[in-house]
Amino acid sequence: MVTSASPRKKKTLLGQPNNGLVLLFAANMIMFVIIHMVSVIYQLSDIPMEQFHRQVLNWLVLPASAEAFAARPWTLLTHLFTHFGFWHLVSSMVWLWFFGYLLQDMIGNNKLIPVYLYGAVAGALVFLLTANLVPGSNSADSVMGAGAAVMAIAIAITVIAPDYRFFPMINGGIPLWVITVVYVLIDFSTMGKGNIAIAASHTGAAATGFLFARQLRKGRDWSLWMNRLTDWLNDLFNPEKKSGGQKNRLYYRADRKPFEKTANITQQRLDTILEKIHRHGYDQLTDEEKAFLERASREDL
Repeated sequence: MVTSASPRKKKTLLGQPNNGLVLLFAANMIMFVIIHMVSVIYQLSDIPMEQFHRQVLNWLVLPASAEAFAARPWTLLTHLFTHFGFWHLVSSMVWLWFFGYLLQDMIGNNKLIPVYLYGAVAGALVFLLTANLVPGSNSADSVMGAGAAVMAIAIAITVIAPDYRFFPMINGGIPLWVITVVYVLIDFSTMGKGNIAIAASHTGAAATGFLFARQLRKGRDWSLWMNRLTDWLNDLFNPEKKSGGQKNRLYYRADRKPFEKTANITQQRLDTILEKIHRHGYDQLTDEEKAFLERASREDL
């Protein structure tokens, strides 16, 4: 279905621990279910839905009013996991799956959530600035959903691999940039009239994804601090994991040097390089490691 100029590598599996795409899906789906369970309680209690929106939903979505946002600053994050309409959720998750899977496959699992968060926060800030500084720029009093975050992911992976092709049997394949153009047109066409602030939000998210990808290609990884913070928190709340790793290193004994030439050393080295690609992406390999992959592919290892 797809072709790429980059060597194929070990796939990120759905059941793999800390899969960023699965975590994002779970967060959005769980929030959707919780919101609708609460709305059902309101309906069964004959409480007007206006009260549900005022007492529950308004505390999760990002308000257009600067005064309301100042009273509910946590909505900067909660709004990007909040969906109320079923088709709104489905469309966001379909595009998240499509572009998110490609981003995982091309540059590693640990870049997906940072791009998602960068795009969502940048889009939210642009939304607030536009709604409060540009008169008549917004017909809605709030915004919710993963639209801005998905836009950032789409632009980021398109900048990284614009010629990644789908269905190669159809006249050489459909390049990724064409699909991204279609997605952008669909996204902006569904906003309706008067939603300049939301359009500006998605534009800001797209710019953020573009800058993330450009900086990554220059060797500057904006996700590094976020991943280090996550690792630090993980070690902080799981001290036995850290101490266990030190213990294993202290008592580990080896009868040979790492990567010493033995019958199975080629497969061992190949597995190590594939794991490095999975964690950090193909661009982080050294020239020697890339040459090793080429030799391994020629020998069908």
